[in-house]
Amino acid sequence: MEIRANHTYPSRRSAVLAENIVVTSQPLASQAGLSMIMRGGNAVDAAIATAITLTLVEPTGNGVGSDAFAIVWDGKELHGLNASGRSPAGWTPERFSDHEVMPFRGWESVTVPGAVSAWVALSDRFGKLPFAELFEPAIGYAENGFIVTPVIAQLWQNAVETLDGYPGFADAFLPGGKPPKAGTRFINAPLAKTFRLIAETKGEAFYKGALAKAICDFAAEHGAALTQDDMAAHTVDWCGTISKTFDDVELHEIPPNGQGIAALMALGILSHTAIRDLEADDPLAFHLQIEAMKLALVDAEAYVADQDYMIDVTSQALLDDAYLASRAALIDETRAQDFSVGAPKNGGTVYLSVADASGMMVSFIQSNYAGFGSGVVVPNTGIALQNRGAGFSLDPESANRVGPNKRPFQTIIPGFLMGPDGPLMSFGVMGGPMQAQGHVQMVLRTQVWGQDPQMAADAPRWRFVEGLEVACEDTMDDTTLEALKVFGHILSLEAPDNAFGFGGAQLICRLKEGGYAAGSDPRKDGAAMGF
Repeated sequence: MEIRANHTYPSRRSAVLAENIVVTSQPLASQAGLSMIMRGGNAVDAAIATAITLTLVEPTGNGVGSDAFAIVWDGKELHGLNASGRSPAGWTPERFSDHEVMPFRGWESVTVPGAVSAWVALSDRFGKLPFAELFEPAIGYAENGFIVTPVIAQLWQNAVETLDGYPGFADAFLPGGKPPKAGTRFINAPLAKTFRLIAETKGEAFYKGALAKAICDFAAEHGAALTQDDMAAHTVDWCGTISKTFDDVELHEIPPNGQGIAALMALGILSHTAIRDLEADDPLAFHLQIEAMKLALVDAEAYVADQDYMIDVTSQALLDDAYLASRAALIDETRAQDFSVGAPKNGGTVYLSVADASGMMVSFIQSNYAGFGSGVVVPNTGIALQNRGAGFSLDPESANRVGPNKRPFQTIIPGFLMGPDGPLMSFGVMGGPMQAQGHVQMVLRTQVWGQDPQMAADAPRWRFVEGLEVACEDTMDDTTLEALKVFGHILSLEAPDNAFGFGGAQLICRLKEGGYAAGSDPRKDGAAMGF
């Protein structure tokens, strides 16, 4: 990978180079994280402080009521954390018998939030600074206000028509009945109080104390199933990672219930194609990636669920190299196809990355799922609750069928890339179903085609939609777009400022001679900062 000035893609940013780096989708959050390293903290302390601050300054993508996942390189080995919440005990299939699909908003989409437990677990295992100290930047911004950035202001405006009538939303997020505009100050005093309670009790108030009671009293008021017992029963899992090798690099993802396995499958399929012989922006390279991603995603939709329920088809079966080779053989280099599910045998999100001078690297992601999540905000707390329950299926034959105390299929995934000599890259791409697709694009651009992290983040992206439909950024070369149409792909063009459609990528690459190079995404308010 060569670090060079970017004159290839529109943003013309250059990679940030430093010994300590925080890269996020919001500058104030990056500063909060970096300040922890300056105080003597490590990459994990910085990641937690950044994540906490993001729940305030980017409420359109995450909140205290989010779920979270992380991959940590501690200097010697990788650790994977699944802090996603489970469904309420009252969520039997019969509860949703009058629905054709799972509710997408409101209380019937709310599962137990896991982000707070992620902060606590990471701090307990790896942190150096006192837990309460990590909340100081966020508390300051909540009490004194922060200036709303343009991308977030637009996403905030977009949410109003959909969410205005949901319980607690207007009181929390529509001051004076309107969303804040870019350049205006937003104060969230209730969230400051929530931060203090979580900080002082190290999360106990959120799962077993005053905040849990406030959440569940509000649930009961609206006939929802979530109870204090559900909150108190929440646990995180140090689950390790699953991985797939492509030549001499190895992509690591969190095991299901997340979609990271789809990125591994697509990469495994591509290892059996001519992708290595092509240039980064060759239309055939795009075609092969799209077809491999289709094959991976149709299988992921059919088989991926809470890992405890993946009995008939396991992760190992989906990642079996012989199976992936058989799927690769289905790809036609001359035309696009609408693939069916294979038959393996049993064998508005925020992402941040942090790396410090000691060698510790953190890949962390948390999300409310849809922008502002369920639309439900607990009064006088600033807690916006996620809508992860929408990830369940109502199909009686699905391993992902809704049920009590069960984790739904998740879209949010942190990525981590290892090489023969240790860690290569901590990275992620935000944006629902775009995430696994973005992981594959980032790995190939940095590792096969030698692009630095900023170039990889700036490059035009594609997103498989369904059937033969593919969305492409309208900055993609016209010749490439015409060639994809010849392959038979049905294209729709979207503007690159569609931060959720094509995700916001954040990447930190370790340099051979020490230090790091980072890329942040102009599709959001991406900010890589270091010293």
